[in-house]
Amino acid sequence: MWMEIIRCKGPYNFDSVLDRLSMDPIISLSKSEKTINVPLHIEDMPHVITVKAIGTIDKPVFEVSGKDEKVKKAALKRINSIFRWDFSLEDVAIHFQKTNIAKIFEQHKGTPIVLEFDLYNCLVKCIIHQQLNLAFAHTLTTRFVKRYGYEGEGVWFYPKPEVVAGLQYDELRELQFSRRKAEYLIDTSKLIVEGIVNFDELAQQSDEEIMKSLIKVRGIGPWTVQSLLLSGLGRPNLFPKADIGIQRAIQKHFNLEKKPSHDEMDQYSEQWSPYLSYATLYLWRSIE
Repeated sequence: MWMEIIRCKGPYNFDSVLDRLSMDPIISLSKSEKTINVPLHIEDMPHVITVKAIGTIDKPVFEVSGKDEKVKKAALKRINSIFRWDFSLEDVAIHFQKTNIAKIFEQHKGTPIVLEFDLYNCLVKCIIHQQLNLAFAHTLTTRFVKRYGYEGEGVWFYPKPEVVAGLQYDELRELQFSRRKAEYLIDTSKLIVEGIVNFDELAQQSDEEIMKSLIKVRGIGPWTVQSLLLSGLGRPNLFPKADIGIQRAIQKHFNLEKKPSHDEMDQYSEQWSPYLSYATLYLWRSIE
């Protein structure tokens, strides 16, 4: 058993992190104890790493612990990346004080972009969530993970791409996947297993290069790539204009009679660069 105390620069609102992640029924967390149990594969073995907040929004402090001392260094590196403790939210807050969504940033002060725990998991979720309401998307994801993933230390691990690549389309249809969504998920997993889609290589590429590469894959469009870039890789300047939630949030904030056009969204968002991803997150938070 090991434990490490981590301090990062505030503001950092871990309660907001817990609140947002609690919408996903697969994630193991406790709002009252301010903890998240993170499933990680390190050196191809499953490990559960516990993150507990013991500080404040302005002076954030975290207790990170795990069972295997041998993976401590690798685990801390992954956890630091997932929770973005090396990124200053103060700079973001200062930037948005002078923008047309300053009030939203004031209300949700210190909310970070927390990454999905694994890039493959992120892509799976993106494919499942395509064109579905959030509640049913979570239901499908839960069915999928509990059928083909596995549980360790009370925490659910997503199935590996090798497992999904070996499934038949009708197996996912039994879980209420559409035929096309079943094909997209299984066929994309096959490309990953074959090395045609390589996450290590993608992570080193620019947003534009990743977009150009992934939209060639059947079932992956711009929205899915943008979601992967934002939630999987934490790229800071993404604005998915096709996202219905973003459109609704802008409509609500600016008191519009109908959802904004893409041109209107471009006008409203001119002030938000180079932190469009944070504007996206905070707009989502404003209607959640």
